[in-house]
Amino acid sequence: MVRTALRVILDAEPGLEVVGEASTGAEAVSVVRAERPDVVLMDVRMPEIDGIRATEQILAGMAEPPRIVVVTTFENDSYVYDALRVGAAGFLLKRAAADELVSAVRLVARSDSLLYPAAVRGLAAEHARRRPRVAPPWVARLTEREAEVLRLVATGLTNAEIAGRMGVGPATVKTHVAAVLSKLGARDRTQAVILAYESGFVGAG
Repeated sequence: MVRTALRVILDAEPGLEVVGEASTGAEAVSVVRAERPDVVLMDVRMPEIDGIRATEQILAGMAEPPRIVVVTTFENDSYVYDALRVGAAGFLLKRAAADELVSAVRLVARSDSLLYPAAVRGLAAEHARRRPRVAPPWVARLTEREAEVLRLVATGLTNAEIAGRMGVGPATVKTHVAAVLSKLGARDRTQAVILAYESGFVGAG
């Protein structure tokens, strides 16, 4: 029923097309590898393998993997945080309205901003408090500009907003973001924010 509702909503939107569905984590991996979608909506709790393991397998097994958004009932679910740590681009609540769903899919497809940045920061800060702070090697490798960009990314700003804040062009910010992701070994902005909090580079408050 949930999948049917999602399909109806998304297929009705111009420029969006649902290319496949799956009822288990293992089936999700197979469908994604066969259909190669741009965005995947992944339930975190599924039979056979859960959404976290399915996310890991998809991201590790494809040269150009899709952007994965985990779908959950509770935003503070530890499954959600684990999914973000392994590379999910964000999360969406099952009770989200239709327009929120569509906006989320379009946003992660563009990949220049965090999906629900306040919620991602809240999760990252909460879990960071429970972990020992150990400065990773990448902290020393960041230039001053890259460090500034990472802090601004962690606040949820888009490239255009960061460019305005720093007084540079969006292309320059895009270059800095790419360098930051490479040095952190992060797949995307969301994973970079998680790493920034876990390391203590950005304060958990």
